[in-house]
Amino acid sequence: SRVVVADLGDGAETVAAIRDAGGEATYVHCDVADEESVRAAVAHAVETFGGLHVLYNNAGVSLADDDGPENTPVEVWETTLRVNVTGLALGCKHGIPAMLDTLAAAGDEAPAGGCSIINVASFVAHLGAATPQIAYTASKGAVLSMTREIAVIYARRGIRANALCPGPVLTPLLAKYLSDEERRERRLVHIPMGRFGESAEMVQGAIFLASDESSYMTGQSLLIDGGITAAYTTPE
Repeated sequence: SRVVVADLGDGAETVAAIRDAGGEATYVHCDVADEESVRAAVAHAVETFGGLHVLYNNAGVSLADDDGPENTPVEVWETTLRVNVTGLALGCKHGIPAMLDTLAAAGDEAPAGGCSIINVASFVAHLGAATPQIAYTASKGAVLSMTREIAVIYARRGIRANALCPGPVLTPLLAKYLSDEERRERRLVHIPMGRFGESAEMVQGAIFLASDESSYMTGQSLLIDGGITAAYTTPE
């Protein structure tokens, strides 16, 4: 695999992990909410590796003051939508032309599954919660709708687009937020599997969507959520 790691932070650890696993990787500083930054990141991928086959739109924010519709500050709403929705749209705006160029250059040798866009949404795009994050929830619903539309537009041009919808994943950020036992149990009771997800479990879904194993799949939402969206009541 050949990967461009585009992030606001230092991508050295991720690049090193990819190289240790036998892949090729390079890092580029990128602010997904800034169009020129996104354009430059896509150009860097094309110049470094000769084309673009997979676009994984994973950057997102979940801000501390994101609450219900009455209490969420406007600036929190605007920042969340700018990163989670506009950032994704910019990735597609500049990534899709690069993918079309890559497919045109490949001709008959293009992979069966064409190029793949993976937009990270969330299980909250499918259901509501009484522990609200209204801006985050709205942003992920927008991601899901946008993904469907992109999938339909480009379905006959060799580009697939799907949404990866994780359930609660035990990242350091979530672990800090749920350090209070009452908060943890308030959420765990709704997960049929009785635990939070692991990042590695989301990675497997992303790899599937990126590969030709999902060549007849587009415009879909892949839920990896421990059964949350399937449940009415959960095991005692």
